[in-house]
Amino acid sequence: MMAQAAKRAAPDLRAPAGEAAIPRDYNFAADILSRNLNAGRANKPAFIDSRASWTYGQLADRVGRFGAALRARGIRREERVFLCMLDTVDWPTAFLGAIKAGVIPVAVNTLLTESDYEFMLTDSRAKMLVVSQALLPKFAPILKRCPDLEKIIVSGGTGGEYEIFEDVIAGAKPEDYTAPTTRDDMAFWLYSSGSTGKPKGTVHSQASLRLTDELYAGPVLGITESDLCYSVAKLFFAYGLGNAMTFPMSAGATTVLMDERPTPDSVAALLKKHPVTVFYGVPTFYAAFLASPAAPAGSDVKFRRCVSAGEALPPEIGRRFREKYHCDILDGIGSTEMLHIFLSNRADDVKYGTTGKPVPGYELKLIGDDGQPVKQGEMGELLIRGASSAIMYWNNRAQSRRTFMGEWTRSGDKYLQDEDGYYVYCGRNDDMLKVSGLYVSPFEVEGALQTHADVLECAVVAWLDGDGLIKPKAFVVLKAHDKACDELARVLQEHVKAMLAPFKYPRWIEFRQELPKTATGKIQRFKLRAETSPH
Repeated sequence: MMAQAAKRAAPDLRAPAGEAAIPRDYNFAADILSRNLNAGRANKPAFIDSRASWTYGQLADRVGRFGAALRARGIRREERVFLCMLDTVDWPTAFLGAIKAGVIPVAVNTLLTESDYEFMLTDSRAKMLVVSQALLPKFAPILKRCPDLEKIIVSGGTGGEYEIFEDVIAGAKPEDYTAPTTRDDMAFWLYSSGSTGKPKGTVHSQASLRLTDELYAGPVLGITESDLCYSVAKLFFAYGLGNAMTFPMSAGATTVLMDERPTPDSVAALLKKHPVTVFYGVPTFYAAFLASPAAPAGSDVKFRRCVSAGEALPPEIGRRFREKYHCDILDGIGSTEMLHIFLSNRADDVKYGTTGKPVPGYELKLIGDDGQPVKQGEMGELLIRGASSAIMYWNNRAQSRRTFMGEWTRSGDKYLQDEDGYYVYCGRNDDMLKVSGLYVSPFEVEGALQTHADVLECAVVAWLDGDGLIKPKAFVVLKAHDKACDELARVLQEHVKAMLAPFKYPRWIEFRQELPKTATGKIQRFKLRAETSPH
């Protein structure tokens, strides 16, 4: 009897989908490069940046040379190289070159502060910094306070006291060395974007990048070698890394990289020059792009697939984009911890206002505050089971235990599953409001506000009224800032009341010129919540 009970309680130890197909001895960089060279793509463009077009053959040569340069400078296997670089061909060169050599690239946000970089350099114990010339001034004051840092290489520079990336590549011995790594070895780190506070070093294995392609990019996006791809999200972001490097390279496609900030004007200029077929954005960018006079006409673009992630896509933005560009936005959710999208709409199955259905190969469940599964239609925290899950957070055992629960990974997001099986985003755990004893999803209120013609973007947070009770407050950015007035605030409140249950409407509306965001476009609601309420 006891043996039977033990058998029933045993965990499911089957390998997650896709993992068993990857050989034990595996190096992602060597795999992705050899697949393209063996397919006869040595002369096909892999990347187009502000300097030139770079073929798969040129990329393979640069990757091999950078790996050789690391070895020649005494950087050993599993030691860290810190990458703070703009989106040029130097980024995939350094990232893949490190992985091929068995060195761990630590890719970071290019828009952080000196204190952020000092924390990350110290936390990662990186031996080398590879930094774009334009970003070097942020590092100059902290370099002497990072005891593990030994060498610095500058990308895009023309001289000075540090080695120049292009000189390092030119002077390195071309070699086809690949470190004898396994699919479970550490391959790279990504620091979380900081939408909820201090960033965490998220450690991924050699297999992770290939898995996101085989589970999501191939089956859901169907990228081919004839596609031209562009991602608003930069390469340092988990979302952008798949969009602009892993997925196009896995299919032998071409990616356009832009080292400048992606504004509606700069992206419009890029689209006029390059016939992009696969476009990746974030909700805040799609909203700004639709509102911009510079945005091209529908007949002037070649979109075949458009994707959104980073935050849930307001349904009104999706519908307006489809009307103008005759291409649906496939809204999905991924995370730094899962590396890319695990829940998504499909090209032939789009339901705006939802994040779609699970990507095959990933299992999802919603749990309540008691840790038990909730009923369909009820809100719960989203947990994910899938082979692309990170190994751990570096140097943060307590947070690793809270997030990585055996085979399941906590997302920190609240969802409900509707009657048709689609997942509806309700907000982050920390963002949820409880008004008069009832949960209110800030995203639901934001979605209602977003349907008003004057609203560009908004964020709803918990706010205390005069009696110390929680009520919704909305911070709103208007398409025309000069329209802000008390009368419009009242109109927006009535607009929400007409669409949602009355208790959900925002008691206060504050107009802003802009909302605080991470470099990847996520609204930092915790900064808005931290402001002192005047009520």
